[in-house]
Amino acid sequence: MKLDELATPALVLDRSRLERNIARMREHLARLGVGLRPHVKTAKSIDVVRLALAGQPGGITVSTLKEAEYFFAHGVRDILYAVGIAPNKLDHVVALRRQGADVTVLVDNIAAAQAVAARGRARGMDLPALIEIDSDGHRSGVRPGDDTLIRIGAILDMERGATLRGVMTHAGGSYDCKSMGAILAMAGQERVAAVGCAEALRRAGLPCPVVSVGSTPTAACADSFEGVTEVRAGVYMFFDLVMAGLGVCRIDDIALSVLTTVIGHQPRKNRIITDAGWMALSRDRGTAKQWRDQGYGVVCDVHGVPLDDLIVSDTSQEHGIVADRGGGAVDCARFPVGTPLRILPNHACATAAQHSRYHVVDGGLAVEAVWERFGGW
Repeated sequence: MKLDELATPALVLDRSRLERNIARMREHLARLGVGLRPHVKTAKSIDVVRLALAGQPGGITVSTLKEAEYFFAHGVRDILYAVGIAPNKLDHVVALRRQGADVTVLVDNIAAAQAVAARGRARGMDLPALIEIDSDGHRSGVRPGDDTLIRIGAILDMERGATLRGVMTHAGGSYDCKSMGAILAMAGQERVAAVGCAEALRRAGLPCPVVSVGSTPTAACADSFEGVTEVRAGVYMFFDLVMAGLGVCRIDDIALSVLTTVIGHQPRKNRIITDAGWMALSRDRGTAKQWRDQGYGVVCDVHGVPLDDLIVSDTSQEHGIVADRGGGAVDCARFPVGTPLRILPNHACATAAQHSRYHVVDGGLAVEAVWERFGGW
């Protein structure tokens, strides 16, 4: 089957771009002497993750316990659940560990650390945990220099039911950087914060074997990982318009797109109507705060080549509105009803989450494979 024969909307994955992106990250980190723990929240497919794990230590990062369950069932044992653990999920973690999965949880406060230790004691096992560090004020974590770090570490190390494995941080603030220099500075800040907190734990007589950092922008641009034991990143496999807007990738590195079909026109408004609305593209508008607002996605022909300055300017649930970025004239006759188009996403994670499978191509129109993916928690 070819792309122009598929029912739309459909998620398209260009394997050649995917493999090129994976190889680039692998080679970059190898030069800097550090391994990668791929984040699989975007991929949600063993076919993709097997490619990402090639040449890496073998561990993965997940954002849901459903991901942990799925990838463990497919042979991946070393799993970091990189969202602060909620007490109501600890029995699920216990069950996975009893089956043989080496699941590590994440905490950033005393109450969570105590809950981990208490549940571990009650279930007759030690639950391993990392302490999350807030390296940029972006979201969660213990700030460097806060004595809460040592108090959490002591609970995890000294109380039965828990094990302190180390620290981790995520430089989510890198997504707001305005230049490559700013991303490089953020990468340095991220590393210094994690390494500094690891050293503080060690000075207090506490173990810290794992020092984990990562975001796709900082992982791709950093020039040193001294003191770091692993890097985490996920969207680098696919890339998207936000990453292109940051300068981390080029438009033609984006491996993911949504295939859609022209279903109508509004010539007076210079609009083309497609069958891919926000249910297919997501509502993510991550480029709106960047130097170039890409609307709900960049419009390409069926081969994946961007068309002039066309973007998806608006969406409803099942309809996409294609227009010129600057409001100029659109030649609707150039795109008759039935014309297949491909939309490059703002945020690969959010767009992929709308779909249950990848239609895999290799630079052409032939669908060479269909890879299943999953959703939910």
